[in-house]
Amino acid sequence: MKILLIYPEYPDTFWSYKHALTFIHKKASLPPLGLLTVSSLLPENWEKKLIDLNVNKLTDEDIVNADLVMISSMIVQINSVKEIIKRVKSFGKFLIAGGPLFSSLYKDFPEVDCFVLNEGEITVPLFLRDLAVNDVKRVYKSAIRPDISKTPLPDWSLIDMNDYASMAIQVSRGCPFSCDFCDIIIMNGRVPRVKEPGQVIAELNAIYDTGWRGGVFIVDDNFIGNRKKVKAILQEISVWMKEHKKPFSLSTEASITVADDPEIIELLKESNFSGLFVGIETPDEDSLKSCGKYQNTGKDLKEKVNVLQRNGLEVKGGFIVGFDTDSAGTFDKMIEFIQKSGIVTAMVGLLHALPKTKLYKKLKKDGRILSAATGNNTDSTLNFIPVINKDILLEGYRKILDTIYHPKFYYKRIITYLGEYEGLAKGSKFSVKLMILAITRSFWQMGVIDSGNFYFWKMIFWTMLHKPKLISEAITQSIYGHHYRTVLQTNSRIIK
Repeated sequence: MKILLIYPEYPDTFWSYKHALTFIHKKASLPPLGLLTVSSLLPENWEKKLIDLNVNKLTDEDIVNADLVMISSMIVQINSVKEIIKRVKSFGKFLIAGGPLFSSLYKDFPEVDCFVLNEGEITVPLFLRDLAVNDVKRVYKSAIRPDISKTPLPDWSLIDMNDYASMAIQVSRGCPFSCDFCDIIIMNGRVPRVKEPGQVIAELNAIYDTGWRGGVFIVDDNFIGNRKKVKAILQEISVWMKEHKKPFSLSTEASITVADDPEIIELLKESNFSGLFVGIETPDEDSLKSCGKYQNTGKDLKEKVNVLQRNGLEVKGGFIVGFDTDSAGTFDKMIEFIQKSGIVTAMVGLLHALPKTKLYKKLKKDGRILSAATGNNTDSTLNFIPVINKDILLEGYRKILDTIYHPKFYYKRIITYLGEYEGLAKGSKFSVKLMILAITRSFWQMGVIDSGNFYFWKMIFWTMLHKPKLISEAITQSIYGHHYRTVLQTNSRIIK
């Protein structure tokens, strides 16, 4: 049996890092971990080929040679998915689909022959059982939450690791919190399921044995959802890192409550973590309460961010505008918070009502849903009727983006961040060769071509004078800034 696994293309958004990757000659940020894991759930004697459309083109020959075609997708990839379905079905191939997009909206895709939904550890074996007797059903779904300690290692043989900026592993699924706008608990539940320490070490070894050295992103919904188990895992990782001379720089997603736990911060440092993505959402207490983000309330959020930075952990922040409690003053408050906190990568998006979430159900009941979710909350489109005037909201949103990514404010924020930041994880994000390449190109692009070159050089000279050991970090953040500004310009929000 020959199976073709296809991963759809991402649109050009903040999250794609498309315009930053060119500086280090990489094609995509992360490999399709879900499909690599699904591959390991399939029979060993099947001939498997993976096409990641963010890296390679899908040819007619790829489709013709396949007995079965399988795709997995998130909502934001929906446009690419539609094109894939059209091409695959034009050759009359049997098409199987899974992943978050289809688990939420499979009824919207009548052309697909079979849906293998929810978590693959449960539904893939059900599909394979029926396939063996030629009695495949159209939909396989299950509410059972699998024991992920039995999840197989990803099939790394299907990709060329040189195409990617970072590798990926998963340690846990689920989140103990219940934010109204988030669909994580719908997909993975509120009780975090965590892999065994030995299993995580086996995953690190599998990547290490391929020869990979550099970044590894832990794709968990909330890495510290079960702190007791995660601390045990971190203790094992810290030992492994010492034994292997810190070949990886780790990063992950976690709630801001990580800053309340000195023990886990120390373990993150010992385990060679370089950064965390944290859902800040908003500095406004009323808005946090309105969306059920109680874990962020009653805190000095700026100080929590700075605690992490002072411990060598870069904080990438997620922010949202469009809550019912937002007002005309919300936008300036958010700009002020982002600038003062030194969160260089501030992913600001419009509130998005995702299918099946508490937010979606509430807005649907109130007759405020306008359209289906696109999964992209940074394209200035709304899929619901906001309380605040729509024009004020969109203008305020654009003001935030045009301010925080303007060279003057962006490079100033890098200085603020580097002023707080202490330490740099070993096993750098890029190899020495790639970093030299990135520095050379960045000096030309940001230092000569870009209109904000004055602010770039001001930041570089400040870094050389005050934090010379962090020059590579300064360059890395500058490259990210180039990507963000390019995306804004592409979306006709030109920064002047």
